[in-house]
Amino acid sequence: MKAFVFPGQGAQFPGMGKDLYETYDEAKEMFLQANHLLNFNITDVMFGDDSEALKETKITQPAIFLHSVILAKILGNKFKPDFVGGHSLGEFSALVASEYMSFEDGLILVQSRANAMQKACENNPSTMAAILGLENTVVEEICGKIDEIVVPANYNCPGQLVISGTFNGIDLACEKLTEAGARRALKLPVGGAFHSPLMDSAKNELKDAIEKTVISKGICPIYQNISASPTSDIDLIKQNLIDQLTGPVKWTQIMQNMINDGLSEVIEVGPGKVLQGLFKKVNREIPTQSANL
Repeated sequence: MKAFVFPGQGAQFPGMGKDLYETYDEAKEMFLQANHLLNFNITDVMFGDDSEALKETKITQPAIFLHSVILAKILGNKFKPDFVGGHSLGEFSALVASEYMSFEDGLILVQSRANAMQKACENNPSTMAAILGLENTVVEEICGKIDEIVVPANYNCPGQLVISGTFNGIDLACEKLTEAGARRALKLPVGGAFHSPLMDSAKNELKDAIEKTVISKGICPIYQNISASPTSDIDLIKQNLIDQLTGPVKWTQIMQNMINDGLSEVIEVGPGKVLQGLFKKVNREIPTQSANL
């Protein structure tokens, strides 16, 4: 059973997608279409060497989406998943690649999501931190006792849980989690508290757009972040996309559920190898690779 998985924010790099643009006519056409749909030349940023510009949420999210979805399209008959999944933003890439929604609708939705999240970050200054070397239950319990907004946001792999919240909440949590035995409590260079209640305004802003987006029957089940369970149900997919903005990414649980459901190979579609590394933390026997054209 093959799983094709799609990375989220943080996988970007300068020059991403340029090789696809220069090698494949179909890729070039899709990139040019994206420039038109977005009303600016995102290819100038993606193909350039300004890593700081590429880190802006409003650029990062559509850039990673484009790299992933265009790569999946170029794969053609090689893209034959038994199931798919995507880490945070990657869930949108997975839905487009597996034909639940169109490229155009997916890109516009990702742009709306990125803009809404960036606005929420500006209105609610906040941050995230990676906690290494503690059981999830310990992190959850300590976060729950802090009198600030601070919540588990990304269950990345066993022993690696990212928390999200106010600056003060993250400071307090890092201090208490270090005292509790965390190997590291590392603040992340991010724009805000993604996957937390501090994204409520973004969730409300995006809700109508998601509900109006046409979602059709896809080619295989998708394991969604908020539930960690596979589904092909259109109404459930929409609700899970809405809830994902303020709820945690249950990637550890997704990996474990895929394995329980007969996973035999993992193929990462998009920039970087982050998800392959996370899978190896759960099971080193299951082969992982980047998508090969």
